Amino acid sequence: MKKLGVFLTALMLSTVFFLAFSFIKVGGIVGRVSPADAVADVSLVAGTDTLKAQISQGAFTFTNLKEGVYTILIKANAPYKDTLIEKVAVKDSATTDLGEIKLQQ
Repeated sequence: MKKLGVFLTALMLSTVFFLAFSFIKVGGIVGRVSPADAVADVSLVAGTDTLKAQISQGAFTFTNLKEGVYTILIKANAPYKDTLIEKVAVKDSATTDLGEIKLQQ
């Protein structure tokens, strides 16, 4: 009987945790850098955390982001200049499209 009580308690706790985490909604950020060969690195900064994105033909994607405001840092190859995009908002379960970001020389 004691084992059944422990099992039922564990089952209830795991169900509560599963339901709590299923309601967390995440979004993302996408964009394209031109010229594509000028971009060296794209990073997302949130407080003290930094994420780097894979770049494919100038396109980048950040996924599984919580709702909030982020900063995007684009490091460029010479002769182009680095670019900083501040206050990029991610809303509940939405993907923010930054469109085409043109690097300046």
